[in-house]
Amino acid sequence: MDGAEARPARYTIFDSAIPGFGLRIYPSGEKSWIFEYRGGEGGRRGAKKRVTIGKASDFTVDQARKAADVLRSKVMTGGDPQATRAANRQAPTLAEVAAIFLEQHVHAKRKAGTASHYADIINRIVIPELGSTKAKDLKRSDFARLHLAWRHTPFQANRMLAVVGSMFSFANIHGLVPEGVNPVRGIEKYGEDGRERLLSGEELVRLGAAIRQLETVGIPWSIDPEKKTKHVPKSDQMTRIGTHAAAALRLLIFTGARLREILHLQWAHVDMERGLFLLPDSKTGRKTIVLNAPALEVLAAVPRVGVYVIAGDSAGQVGEKPRADLKKPWTLVRKAAGLEDVRIHDLRHNFASFGAGGGMGLPIIGKLLGHTQAATTQRYAHLDNDPLRRASNAIGSAIAAAMSDTPRDNNVVSIKVSDHSP
Repeated sequence: MDGAEARPARYTIFDSAIPGFGLRIYPSGEKSWIFEYRGGEGGRRGAKKRVTIGKASDFTVDQARKAADVLRSKVMTGGDPQATRAANRQAPTLAEVAAIFLEQHVHAKRKAGTASHYADIINRIVIPELGSTKAKDLKRSDFARLHLAWRHTPFQANRMLAVVGSMFSFANIHGLVPEGVNPVRGIEKYGEDGRERLLSGEELVRLGAAIRQLETVGIPWSIDPEKKTKHVPKSDQMTRIGTHAAAALRLLIFTGARLREILHLQWAHVDMERGLFLLPDSKTGRKTIVLNAPALEVLAAVPRVGVYVIAGDSAGQVGEKPRADLKKPWTLVRKAAGLEDVRIHDLRHNFASFGAGGGMGLPIIGKLLGHTQAATTQRYAHLDNDPLRRASNAIGSAIAAAMSDTPRDNNVVSIKVSDHSP
């Protein structure tokens, strides 16, 4: 090796111990270890192929010879080292797999809201950390570290595992990664404490009053000291929400519908005579929402502007496009009501809690909410306490009666109220 000098044309010195193993010398004087073999069934009919092991400056003779011996063993057992390397070079990165997954699977087969959620998780959490790595080379430890890095938001961390798991299942089916590769399999998810913020009767009174106030007289307009404000209103310094925004909030409260079901609701889907919303599509597919008297009263008072019940406010297209969200009006309302910890989705849970607490039964609550799985409604089981309370009262009264010398009529117990009770 040391004595091999550069020539005008490159040439190769082959080893006598391992057939196909050699040292290639280039006109520049650079030297590289190579391994040559014949592909296919071997023999002289097979096409000659070459694999570069590495530079002579990076590998000793013994190291290169061992590598060549491994390559030769693969060829002898039907392998094709050159094709394997080419496949490795062409293997897609995680970012490339994600782009195909979102385009061909998520956007094509999932609803817009779900597609948006998947894209957000992938582009915000996964790609910045692991996007440039070949998808096939990613290990469980890579995603375990990423999962750990998001432990401050357990829900997001767990959703990341679910989305990535779905992506690798898709990649397996379409041959984007070797069969069986799924690096998130086996990673333990964080426990998720279901956040349940239900409104008391007094809080509902405050909520209703806040909506009425913001819809009519408004609340004093205030400047955020952390933001630069060019124009301060001089005449009317009251902040209000529009009639349609107020109606949307009331419909969410009275129907338990999802936000998009109300914002995307068209007048063509409203059957006032039978008191129904006939939704052609929702998160769970075609859906019918039964309307109560308060919801019908809200609808009757909503000005009909364009196609949508809750008119959007796009310039020049009022009512022709659905409203995007209720973030600003809801922020104003909950601040005015002193309920800043209440999310807009909590209104749906609140609707269900009133039904469950009223002893209406979970199957009925599930139908009203449009649940397709009974397990989804089961989260409200602990609120369905009227039957349990009646049973507990009956048992307790029977035991107390057996222990007392004084018989009780109709299980009525006289409770002494403390002078210090509120």
